[in-house]
Amino acid sequence: MKKIITLDLGRANPKQMQFYTSRALYTAYGGAKGGGKTHAVRIKAVMGALRYRGIRILIVRRTYNELQQNHIDPICRLVPSYVAGYSGSEHALTFRNGSVIKFGHYQASSAEREYQGLEYDWIFIDEATQFTERDFRFLGGCLRGVSEAPKRFYITCNPGGVGHAWVKRLFVDRRFKDGENPDDYAFIFASVEDNKFLLASSPAYLQLLDSLPENLRDAYRYGKWDALAGAYFSEFSDARHIEKPFRIPKNWTRYRAFDYGLDMLACLWIAVSPDGVSHIYREVRAPNLVVSEAADAITKVTLPTEEITATFAPPDMWSRQKDTGASMAELFGRGGVPVIRADNARVQGHLQIKELLRGDGEKPSIRFFESCRGLISDLKAIEADLLHPGDCAKTPHDVTHAVDALRYYASSRAADTALSAETFNYRDFV
Repeated sequence: MKKIITLDLGRANPKQMQFYTSRALYTAYGGAKGGGKTHAVRIKAVMGALRYRGIRILIVRRTYNELQQNHIDPICRLVPSYVAGYSGSEHALTFRNGSVIKFGHYQASSAEREYQGLEYDWIFIDEATQFTERDFRFLGGCLRGVSEAPKRFYITCNPGGVGHAWVKRLFVDRRFKDGENPDDYAFIFASVEDNKFLLASSPAYLQLLDSLPENLRDAYRYGKWDALAGAYFSEFSDARHIEKPFRIPKNWTRYRAFDYGLDMLACLWIAVSPDGVSHIYREVRAPNLVVSEAADAITKVTLPTEEITATFAPPDMWSRQKDTGASMAELFGRGGVPVIRADNARVQGHLQIKELLRGDGEKPSIRFFESCRGLISDLKAIEADLLHPGDCAKTPHDVTHAVDALRYYASSRAADTALSAETFNYRDFV
């Protein structure tokens, strides 16, 4: 005789019920804070694991600590050990019917290697506006498999964050590009008033939201997607700033600029036309390179016929390394990439980029080859910093590297647009 196991999954509010019953390929739930979206993810995932034998489910947050607090611990308390067992080494909850809920953190684009080739029937991104559209699309490539479970992708979201623009475009404004099927996307708006349990258990939460500054209150209290500044480089547009690649005349002055860390090398090649327009014509992005490998990556794609006037690098390249006594700037020089110390002022440098994007009114002072997709995507994704007016956000870090490289170029060129021979003395080079 089969034993009937009953789990108390609580009572859903009407908006959560819409989320549970959505049949769209992509379903977004949220808007205002306090709408019960994280709880809805937990319950929906457990229901799916019980309903479909052998289903594979992935729940993603930016950091493991967020996963532990918001999903792993609550779900393990919810599901008895005789129904499912949790493996800390695998970060997975395995049910007796063969279903699995996998908990994954995804801190940067370098995490793609961890998910390459994996298959899931359902994927949840909790707090999706902390993720780039690249992250969203890459994880969407894992939505496949042969189980009987329908393939579904669920996200939760609030206004703001690096993913604000793409979430708003797809789910709120419903502005679709070629190849995107409107029927695949559903948005369920929820506010704190929809979460009666929260209002009853934490009545001060509503007062907290009401006390926020006006733009944050509109975004977090009322879920208004136009309340926050959104993309920092609002001057950027595809029509004005993206151009098809062309053969660059030999007499144009060329520069390089890069940002470097062990997590990512982002290097840009820039050619300046006689009318003063900067054309970003090449980019290299590569993670996990030591300095010698990074220098080699730069020199390999620099053509022998290219005369690079200067390569701008961040000031921290000049710090001496304890193990060798040499600076990274010296090591780049030994690797065939002599560098010049760039101005590191964030706000001024970012404003210089905005000035280049704005141009003289008739035309911009900077354009980008359409092949530089990474930099273009980062310029669109990076958000204004709500706590530091005039600056852009420093997170997520994977969208800042190429923008920082562009900032080093823009600020250094602005400081001296006609670099003299005196500038290029032995003290500047290594």
